[in-house]
Amino acid sequence: MNEVINLLRSRSSVRKFTNQNIPQDTLDELIKCGQAAATSSFIQACTVIQLEDSDKRNLLADLAGGQPYVASASRFLVFCADMNRHQLVCDMHNSEMISGYTEQFITATVDVALFAQNVMTAAQSLGIEGVYIGGIRNNIAEVSNLLELPTLVYPVFGIWHVPRLPCTRTRNQTETTLISRLKNRPLSRRQRYKNHFRIRWTSTGILSKPNRRHKRNNMERTNCKHVS
Repeated sequence: MNEVINLLRSRSSVRKFTNQNIPQDTLDELIKCGQAAATSSFIQACTVIQLEDSDKRNLLADLAGGQPYVASASRFLVFCADMNRHQLVCDMHNSEMISGYTEQFITATVDVALFAQNVMTAAQSLGIEGVYIGGIRNNIAEVSNLLELPTLVYPVFGIWHVPRLPCTRTRNQTETTLISRLKNRPLSRRQRYKNHFRIRWTSTGILSKPNRRHKRNNMERTNCKHVS
């Protein structure tokens, strides 16, 4: 395989870092990479906020569920779905903005996700790692007030970036915790959706063994809280 594929397949969430700062010009280049991502109808409904104020960072760390690295990371970026920009453009041209549709919410959110993943991949290519912080949506109103977000803008997630601390993956994984992803077979289908196997949770909450003998669309309910 080539270097791009190897880079994509090596991505992981990293939480051990050096104290080295990331220059602003490097961060600007990463944002430009984000802008190169696909965008629905070219709406470009993403705004990135670099949160540098230490008091706000500490408060955001609490709002995100008590995640201290939000406050201590070299860089913390908040990626926002932004339809307010389109409202401003419509106002400039004395045009009415069509709003209130779920599709607009979805396309703006997807735009942000594509933008952010480009930023993350570009950062990784430079030896800069990070992790997505979706916990900022746990207190979305408070986070919006903290960032002074206008109407038609909401925070989707944060990403914190810092140069990666070199670590050796050992057999007992004392330095790095590795979690295996699902294999390709359950994720990739041809022609139609099809369950490869059924995972069941019993009434005691214990994961039962996969049932490979079930018939399609046979949703038997035995001693299960949930069947998927």
